[in-house]
Amino acid sequence: MGYTLAQLNDMRGVFGTRPWRAADDPCAILAVQNFKGGVGKSTLSVHLAQYLAIKGYRVLLIDCDSQASASTLFGYIPDLDLEEGDTLYPFLRQDELTSLEYAIRPTHFDGLDLIPANLRLFQSEYELAARMARGQGALLDRLQQGIASVAGRYDVVVIDPPPALGAISLSVLRAANALVVPVPPTVMDFSSTAAFLAMLDETMQVLLEHGMNTELNFLRFVASKVDENKSMQRELMGLMGQLYGNALVRTPLKDSAEIDNASARLMTVYELEGPTTSRSVRERCLTYLDGVNSEIEVDIRSMWPSHDSRLRREGLA
Repeated sequence: MGYTLAQLNDMRGVFGTRPWRAADDPCAILAVQNFKGGVGKSTLSVHLAQYLAIKGYRVLLIDCDSQASASTLFGYIPDLDLEEGDTLYPFLRQDELTSLEYAIRPTHFDGLDLIPANLRLFQSEYELAARMARGQGALLDRLQQGIASVAGRYDVVVIDPPPALGAISLSVLRAANALVVPVPPTVMDFSSTAAFLAMLDETMQVLLEHGMNTELNFLRFVASKVDENKSMQRELMGLMGQLYGNALVRTPLKDSAEIDNASARLMTVYELEGPTTSRSVRERCLTYLDGVNSEIEVDIRSMWPSHDSRLRREGLA
């Protein structure tokens, strides 16, 4: 008989081993972003959020994508189970709201909360764009303000944005202080990521010109949906290593039937009680997931002065 995550966290609390940030450390606000769909963005976002919760961090996952893949993986049928008032939509359109507290939902992972999304969130793209065209540029700060209103409760906020350069994605860039970019090693995904980076640089320059500085503590690339049996992918992995250098997470997130089978059950690999394929496939999949997430965890802790010195002593930073 094992322990539940809640019981483990209770024991961590008793022994003082929960890895919370100090009160004067900044909340890590991490966007998993690429302007192309199908790159594994939501898969990475949810598994990262759950991994951090398993480790004892206080985590908020914000689904900003109207396709609501992240919300679906937590068991919701977004357009049946959720109203527009359950999402970011009211906060983005109603200036009188001062907190995102209304939209936060606990999940079945102790220490992990969710702000879900549904298709109605797409409507806010048009509304925000129209209001910005009338000179209301400060709207891009609404998400940042909303996160600030609840950040004291969390160590890490993981944001899953839409795969497009729109008003919500710009708001995410304004709010985030770290960026993780999933990149499958295919010609189309690699070239689109190059375009994404060019657009990202241009966008951040424009924001800076309008007095909206965006500072990232770290930028990391994750090779996602990797199939090393394909020679072209192996070549592109080598090219990515040369171009991205230390910004590329060392562990690739390989394509796995275990992830696909878990998603078909509206679950993640971390939730499965046993393998859906074979034990060896499951163990390899968990090795890749844990490898990616643990590297990002070190980056997150390096943002916190109270943790960074400890990491350096341990030789992890």
